[in-house]
Amino acid sequence: MNIFVCVKQVMARDSVLRPNETGTWAVDDGVSFEMNEPDTFALEEALRLKERHGGEVVAITAGPARSASTLREALAKGADRAIHVEGNRYVESDAYATAQALAAAIRREPHDLVLTGLQSDDAGFGQTGVILAELLELPHATIIMEIDASGGQLRCKRELEAGWFQTITLPRPALLTIQSGINKVRYATLMGIKRARRKPFRRYSPDELGIGEPVHQRVRSLYQPRQSKQTEFLEGSSQEVAAKLLNKLRFEARVL
Repeated sequence: MNIFVCVKQVMARDSVLRPNETGTWAVDDGVSFEMNEPDTFALEEALRLKERHGGEVVAITAGPARSASTLREALAKGADRAIHVEGNRYVESDAYATAQALAAAIRREPHDLVLTGLQSDDAGFGQTGVILAELLELPHATIIMEIDASGGQLRCKRELEAGWFQTITLPRPALLTIQSGINKVRYATLMGIKRARRKPFRRYSPDELGIGEPVHQRVRSLYQPRQSKQTEFLEGSSQEVAAKLLNKLRFEARVL
């Protein structure tokens, strides 16, 4: 079974984020990066499927040069090889552009299963996986809590609202977005880190894949809310003051 796992490098959860001088999505220097936590569960599930059924696990990402460290981490945990669609344009790209880059690379190779995390820790749109499935023309399911790949098809358990679950069957190849907490994520061992250095690592540029301008959605401005204080006295009888206050809450503060 050839399994592709899409991973993303995001800012560490304990990072102090400050908008830069231009007010874009970029942040000041000194921020550390790590693998997107929901993607770690997708990677772990791929490794467990490989251990049960054999095959190959390929970690893939679209991002700047620093994203290579996230792929190295995936290799150290047990992925067989990695693919990096490298470009600074993917720092601020939207879900469609990211899915477009991943699809262009995955199409070049046989794939039985594509796994992604449910969403990213930074943007949190939860759209990349389902858009990728559409671009690859694959059947897909979201919020997966359990995968049975013992037969010719995939039998999956989905988490719904209010404590309900749904069991569905999908043909192969397929794409699944994995719910966080589906498994217990393993750590990279020292031996795994050493082996990762010798594992195949393929880089593509967007031009090699024939991908055009990636950004369809842009962040125009990012800023911290400014704190201000203003006191206004309302005069008149109690009924008049109440009417004025109601007016301000309804039309100025818009809380009613």
